[in-house]
Amino acid sequence: MNKSIRVRFAPSPTGPLHIGGVRTALFNYLFAKKHGGTFVLRIEDTDQKRFVTGAEDYITNALNWCNIPFDEGPGKDGDFGPYRQSERKHLYKQYVDLLIENNKAYYAFDTAEALDLERKNHEAKGKTFIYNWHNRTRGRLVNSLVLSKEEVAEQSANGEDYVVRFLAPQDETLELTDLIRGTIAIDTNTIDDKVLFKSDCMPTYHLANVVDAHRMGITHVIRGEEWVTSAPKQKLRYHYFGWDMPELCHLPLLRNPDKSKLSKRKNPTSILHYERMGFLPEALVNYLGRMGWSMPDEREKFSLEEMQAAFDIDRVSLGGPIFDVEKLKWLNGTWLREDFDAQTLKERLKSWLWNDETLDKILPHAQGRMDVMSDFIPMSAYLLSGEVAVTAEAFDGTADSQEELLKRLQFVLWRLEAQQDWERGALFAALKGLADTLELKPKVLFAPLFVAISGKSSAYSIPDSMSILGPDLTRARLRNAISVLGGVSKKAAKRLEKEYAALA
Repeated sequence: MNKSIRVRFAPSPTGPLHIGGVRTALFNYLFAKKHGGTFVLRIEDTDQKRFVTGAEDYITNALNWCNIPFDEGPGKDGDFGPYRQSERKHLYKQYVDLLIENNKAYYAFDTAEALDLERKNHEAKGKTFIYNWHNRTRGRLVNSLVLSKEEVAEQSANGEDYVVRFLAPQDETLELTDLIRGTIAIDTNTIDDKVLFKSDCMPTYHLANVVDAHRMGITHVIRGEEWVTSAPKQKLRYHYFGWDMPELCHLPLLRNPDKSKLSKRKNPTSILHYERMGFLPEALVNYLGRMGWSMPDEREKFSLEEMQAAFDIDRVSLGGPIFDVEKLKWLNGTWLREDFDAQTLKERLKSWLWNDETLDKILPHAQGRMDVMSDFIPMSAYLLSGEVAVTAEAFDGTADSQEELLKRLQFVLWRLEAQQDWERGALFAALKGLADTLELKPKVLFAPLFVAISGKSSAYSIPDSMSILGPDLTRARLRNAISVLGGVSKKAAKRLEKEYAALA
């Protein structure tokens, strides 16, 4: 490797950092440090509709907690900033214009309704609608490939919304090399004309990713395998701009023990959850290092420094690594017993739990119920724990039937999976809104929630408790309660999904 190595981790600020994202960041960090390179954090915030306030802080705090800090990024300006795509949007227009001038992109004025109609017409014929050479100049699609220059100018002058689409070629085979997958080939006839520039003058991932990688001097792109299909399309854009494409490495996705994709619908996936549960960052990073990679001597327990010294991208395997929380607990326990003396553990415990931030959240609720200070522990224990013991019997009397009980818990879980604002007031509004929709008094809806959240029939207020616990722990306890009650079958889930969708 003759060039100075530069890698990037490019998360979107749409919520807490996913555990799979931390693994990706870790492998980028290790590769950079192994080769004396630079680890860049770039915030891909072009999708303003999904932007979550505070998410960038979640990302940087998570990386720092894991001891995998970035070298360049927001707040650590280098020569390639700014490092937020929203602050770079003035750069992208020139490249869109260049593609249009070279007949590699075009304006499209299709409305959402028109595109939806095209999809339905194709579905009626048993086909899948792809916006590309098959139909870009036929039918009801409206773009600069079928309009005259005068008509395009008139559309723009009238304030018609438009996007800029990439002109994908026809009847070609694109090939590129992946560091661990070898040659990847794709038929261009299957590629759609991706939107590069939106009507809000923000670039999409498909443009910004390529421009930023080039301008930031990125030499290697290490990311999840969900981007494999995007790679050939990106190669086209590099080619059209006359740029060298970075070397690629697509990491296998993390899997559950049942081999299903690791997702927040099934498991807590936020790094904040594992911090809140009391896992050690050393153990978590150790475990993530084993997700698709192994030490040359195959040992299971090793430090970040040992990992860095031994890291070799060629040792990454393609098999989907299994993220097993029980295995993580075992490894975490090994770290606690073997690497911590009493003083160190005491300090970690104080910083993790017995700190001002945690106490400040709980004490206002506890103080009015305490007669002696020892009351604090039993009445607040569920807020200080990672998991709580819940039995099916504890839910007796909280609903008229098992079916109705499961329905309410599932609806609450779905509502909270979509909840971004986790402040007490916002949570109360969301839950009350659901209760009103179901024509229930809030206290009726809350009854089983007390049990699911605290393991008891009464506790501090539900919105307050949820706010203190945070989204991942709250959702995890609801999933556990549903499981304890026998779970929701696939057939029942489909029925409930329809019923829930009708409430919106």
